[in-house]
Amino acid sequence: MAEELRIALTDHQLVLHYQPKIDLPTGAVHGVEALVRWEHPTRGLLYPGSFLDRVEDAGLMRALTRGVLQIALDQAAVWHADGRPMTVAVNLSASSLVDVDLPGEVAAMLDSRHLPPGALQLEITEEFLMADRDRAQVILTRLRRSGIQIAVDDFGTGYSSLSYLRDLPIDELKLDRSFVFPMAEDARAVALVASTIALAHSLDLRMVAEGVEDGVTYAELTRLGCDQAQGYYMSRPVPAAELDDWLRDRPSPDDPTPQRPRHQPAPVQ
Repeated sequence: MAEELRIALTDHQLVLHYQPKIDLPTGAVHGVEALVRWEHPTRGLLYPGSFLDRVEDAGLMRALTRGVLQIALDQAAVWHADGRPMTVAVNLSASSLVDVDLPGEVAAMLDSRHLPPGALQLEITEEFLMADRDRAQVILTRLRRSGIQIAVDDFGTGYSSLSYLRDLPIDELKLDRSFVFPMAEDARAVALVASTIALAHSLDLRMVAEGVEDGVTYAELTRLGCDQAQGYYMSRPVPAAELDDWLRDRPSPDDPTPQRPRHQPAPVQ
């Protein structure tokens, strides 16, 4: 598989699907999360869980990260040229957080596409933050000073100290789906989500809820003051062309009812 991955990186077999982030107060969409897929020539469309560990083991994560950033920023440039400025979020691995060349390379990618730094958001996890916290802080500070947004993905699942919320340059927390999914039936889950939203806002951070699967949860998150939401209730991750159709066909932002996806397979990121 390692050799197949090397071929995939050079033969443009990696593709991105995009999941919209819905602004809960208005229903508008100003950002998406980019999720990598592998169009394997014989095995079909592969999801990250089936190949990312092999990428890391083969020493190919740096190349994959650059490739994903290039695809995501190319798409962001298309949206900007079409008058639809969209922030694209890309996930970073632990190895990327200790890559001193990353901030300069990202800045060059943005500049070559005439994109503002705010067109890109980088997502990291609590677990990766704690791998080499001091070095991660240096890299993230350089990225943030250049205007690139930083989000903590899967918030609440990592085994780490909350002090990083004070010390690191973070713009956004993404509450893990394991906290969001039970909200429709569990009052304690609602209370926990409410307190986490309050924590984020007290630190001047945006709160995004992941894994929103039903209208009850969507409405409750809106009532609690959550800033944004992602989930299959609104749209699964889809290719850029399909997302363009979804954005064109969905109700106006003044209509609080989100557009439902045409198909809802099991929620695999």
